Amino acid sequence: MQLNHWLYLYPKLTISGQFKSKVEDFQVTEQLGYNPIGEGEHIYLWVRKKGLNTAYLAEQIAKFTQLPLRAVTYAGRKDKHAQTEQWFSVHLPGKGEFDWTQFNQPGAEILKSIRHNKKLRTGVLKGNQFNITLRQLTSTTGIDARLQQIKQQGVPNYYGPQRFGSTLHDPRGGNLVLAEKMINGETIRNRNKRSMAISALRSWLFNEMLHSRLKNGCLNKALPGDVMQLAGSHSFFCAEQLDEATLSRIQQQDIYLTAPLWGCGQLASQSEALQFEQGLAQLHPAVTKTLEELGLKQERRATNLFPKDLKWSLQQNVLNLSFSLPTGTFATSVLRELLDLQDDSHSES
Repeated sequence: MQLNHWLYLYPKLTISGQFKSKVEDFQVTEQLGYNPIGEGEHIYLWVRKKGLNTAYLAEQIAKFTQLPLRAVTYAGRKDKHAQTEQWFSVHLPGKGEFDWTQFNQPGAEILKSIRHNKKLRTGVLKGNQFNITLRQLTSTTGIDARLQQIKQQGVPNYYGPQRFGSTLHDPRGGNLVLAEKMINGETIRNRNKRSMAISALRSWLFNEMLHSRLKNGCLNKALPGDVMQLAGSHSFFCAEQLDEATLSRIQQQDIYLTAPLWGCGQLASQSEALQFEQGLAQLHPAVTKTLEELGLKQERRATNLFPKDLKWSLQQNVLNLSFSLPTGTFATSVLRELLDLQDDSHSES
């Protein structure tokens, strides 16, 4: 399984630049989508961290509170080589409290704490806000025009290299190597590694679907029987007939085309779209068989990613970008359509 063959939506610009040359060059702020109410069994912590792994920081919070690790949760993992602000929650029934000013973890700062009546669960985020600085650009010609294209037409909603454990030192993707071992019958006993391998395998097949749609000129072109996602929701419907109203809603970004996240059960697509998805799946029987045997269910994911509130400024050979993305999507999928980036972080998230 390879990672470097997936097609681009736009002609590639022959511009390179430095990504994550400083921790502060990649800033991520979670958008929770609801406000903690100020009472309840769970303490929500708003934390700023630099150069720290999210899971590691959860472990340190558990040690500080002398609670089991399962009592500490977060909504999503954030890049290690970045400055991020995100929520953690600590399950502490009753009126007990902690003196968070005594929490002493280099690279982390608890900005505030507030009670809430529900546990913070993985995936509940509305999205993430990104502020990114790209340095040492070899040229700025065409960047404004490309960013205007991205603003209007979006980018392919590829899973980024983080999902596959890909780094400069391991471009092959460590998580995908584990996935191949799993396909070949090897048991992965480490629960966390097994979970990452499964996610990488499913994500790889989804990216293959996008690549195939790009190759066949239908990433942005609906096929009869395509499954549509309502913007801003997890609701889906199958468009058996592509009438003017449906095509207009796609154009207005009121609904999005989707591709399958593979699992057991029937595909939700029909007609021409069903034939297309089944045809690609048949090229990777070992992957689909493994995902089905793992008990994963058929799900859908939008084929296109549209950065919201995209703004930028250019100063000499430095580009500053800001935008927000829905949860589960990747800023690197936006950046790959812009520049040939050298990631200086040398680290995994």
